Amino acid sequence: MTEGHRRPRVLFLCTGNACRSQMAEGWATHLHADVIEASSAGTEPHGVHPLAIRVMWEADVDISTHESTSLDEIDVTSLDVVITVCAHAHESCPVLPSGVTVVHHGFDDPPRLAIDARTDEEAMVHFRRVRDDIRAFVETLPEVVAGAMRSKGGAQ
Repeated sequence: MTEGHRRPRVLFLCTGNACRSQMAEGWATHLHADVIEASSAGTEPHGVHPLAIRVMWEADVDISTHESTSLDEIDVTSLDVVITVCAHAHESCPVLPSGVTVVHHGFDDPPRLAIDARTDEEAMVHFRRVRDDIRAFVETLPEVVAGAMRSKGGAQ
């Protein structure tokens, strides 16, 4: 990155800021901290899910210090890209400043998939699949962000 350029600021948004957006932030920081400044929030935050912490820990990504944050607590004017990771957040995403690009890439909800699991280990099967799906998307994040910023005329 040349002097005078900053890392694009990317916010992952979901409803609860409990699983998917937390995993996405964790992966983005783990894989791309040198080129992207990642954060996450929820439209109705309700705490980081303990199995999300556990499944990311298995992949050597520590999100144990993350907290659920409300979108209302975020200075949205400082963002470049908001990535909604669930349909509800995409549909309820507020109007953002003109310089902020919204990209939707939905993922299954691990707790919903695991609703009939009798044990944490049974639930973890679903959490692992979603974790791996999110990683695959986040691996492409620099290209996604660059394309989103170009489409808004904000490429740096």
